[in-house]
Amino acid sequence: MTGTEVEGARVGVPDGSKARFRAWLLEGLSEQSARHPGPHATPRAETEGHSWWRVMCLTGVDYFSTLGYQPGIAALAAGLLSPVATLVLIALTLLGALPVYRRVAHESPHGEGSIAMLERLLSWWSGKIFVLVLLGFAATDFMITITLSAADAAAHVVENPFAPRWMEGGNLWITLLLVGALGGVFLKGFKEAIGIAVVLVGTYLTLNVVVLAVSAWEVIGHPVRIGDWTDALTAEHSSPFAMVGVALLVFPKLALGMSGFETGVAVMPQVKGDPTDTWAKPAGRIRETRKLLTTAAVIMSCFLLLSSLATTILIPQDEFRSGGQANGRALAYLAHEHLGQVFGTVYDVSTIAILWFAGASALAGLLNLVPRYLPRYGMAPEWTRAVRPLVLVFMAAAVLITVWFDANVDAQSGAYATGVLVLMLSASFASTVAVHRRGHRGATLGFGAITAVFAYTLVTNVVERPDGIKIAAIFIVAILLTSFGSRIHRAFELRAAEVDFDAEAARLVDQAAASGPLRLIANEPQEHSTREYRAKESDQRAHTHIPEGVPLLFLEVFVRDSSDFTQDITVRGDEKHGARRLRVEGPTVPNAIAAVLLALRDRTGQVPHAYFSWTEGDPFSHLIRFLVFGDGEVAPVTREVLRRAEPDPARRPRVHVG
Repeated sequence: MTGTEVEGARVGVPDGSKARFRAWLLEGLSEQSARHPGPHATPRAETEGHSWWRVMCLTGVDYFSTLGYQPGIAALAAGLLSPVATLVLIALTLLGALPVYRRVAHESPHGEGSIAMLERLLSWWSGKIFVLVLLGFAATDFMITITLSAADAAAHVVENPFAPRWMEGGNLWITLLLVGALGGVFLKGFKEAIGIAVVLVGTYLTLNVVVLAVSAWEVIGHPVRIGDWTDALTAEHSSPFAMVGVALLVFPKLALGMSGFETGVAVMPQVKGDPTDTWAKPAGRIRETRKLLTTAAVIMSCFLLLSSLATTILIPQDEFRSGGQANGRALAYLAHEHLGQVFGTVYDVSTIAILWFAGASALAGLLNLVPRYLPRYGMAPEWTRAVRPLVLVFMAAAVLITVWFDANVDAQSGAYATGVLVLMLSASFASTVAVHRRGHRGATLGFGAITAVFAYTLVTNVVERPDGIKIAAIFIVAILLTSFGSRIHRAFELRAAEVDFDAEAARLVDQAAASGPLRLIANEPQEHSTREYRAKESDQRAHTHIPEGVPLLFLEVFVRDSSDFTQDITVRGDEKHGARRLRVEGPTVPNAIAAVLLALRDRTGQVPHAYFSWTEGDPFSHLIRFLVFGDGEVAPVTREVLRRAEPDPARRPRVHVG
């Protein structure tokens, strides 16, 4: 089933409508999970990509859009110390997050990000479970990006002086409307949007430069404001050391200002590299992506510091609180206050547009992340490789989160920061391990220190604002339950994408097929003696009545990693200890045997026969062994896999048990 195929509809309009709807819903279902529409989609091989600065605008709709709410959140968290706490955040951005993600770009240049780096560190089920947990935090990050950005956009709509009176207090339904519109865009088919992102980011940053320039002029023209601010700081804090200490304690609440780095490495496949780049060594793409990350971090750091100073000095602290005119829209407040309602409205429209588009960027990130891992693990149905079903799932989750938080920007910031910090912690830890394995002691110490800082920041954020870990826990539990449920449900699928025979295996198969249908004995995958092979053959001939003189092949399956779900199979042949053997590696024994039997049928044109021995022991324990370790009672499971893979009994390989 490719996802676009549908069974022939019965006579009648309803069935035809269902078939068309199913074809539309699953359109684009493909093994190439990253090649769906969206701003994070991997470009096709025949395209050259885009200049790094254009792609920076694509990731910037997520990163730079946080200016819409970050200054207000910083003022709520740190009060008059907001600029000092922002300086701490900038230091962590430039000296911590930036070096980490420059390393991630080097280690994972095809858009997989830090999750793929950590996936390579752990094997078997521990690696899969770890990735699922990280996916839960990534889902928290991206989903809260969608809902928080839409909620802040709604705040800009409601607070605009030209907004109709009937919109007053309508933050919740406006947010839901924006979320629904976002889902509608993706359901229709979201085209490549780098050009739109360039326009939005360019316009938004230009308007912010104007607002901050006018704010600076206002401060310079009224120097008493600076004096009032410093006097208030001195009254609250006894010394500069106390100010720095308090800033260090509160800066974890400002972590939203680092939210764009994971998106920055996710869009790497869009970056144009050098003509000499190869898949294995895309040196040009890595270099250009590092330019992207560095430039974005420097620009954002400047805007964060200037906006924090302007909003703290020029806006009364009461206006930042819930219900205040600067709550969630501090720079918009300055735009209206000092540049007039018309310019302020233009600024609002620009902010609403980029915040809404930040949700599009986050949704596209989810649509790339989920198909990259879960279907490959067998932990999601194949339809999750299609865009539209996933859009419906994510939009339903966004609606629930929006209603839960009542479209409140401040209430969601803790959850957002938790997701961001966990991903940054995982990236810094993965970078530490990567440089340690290469023997770079100094870099290991540096990345280790960054990891410790991110760990402290995360723990502090979780303790003070547990909403984030609660939301992440819900996502993690949901992903774990649905993933393992899907894995059990799909346990009896064929799983092998392709089966190849090496030259010796092909020779042995062709020789045996010359005498009639192939007959294979499923054997334990270990090195047996000549005596053991002869005893096995004699036992099977006696118990299953294999005709005398018919050539036999021994089929042996080695399980390397039973946590894998799909795997291409190469059948290797040899003659040893008087036995002709076909040996394969696969994630499970019965599924691999079934795949080889079907491949042998297609190769020879005759239905093969496979011979098994019953395994002693409890059937339930064997089922658990099959699900976890990939073996167990092989014969009945092989038969079930074949039954599901081949509906025609006449063409189904025969299973004999003695």
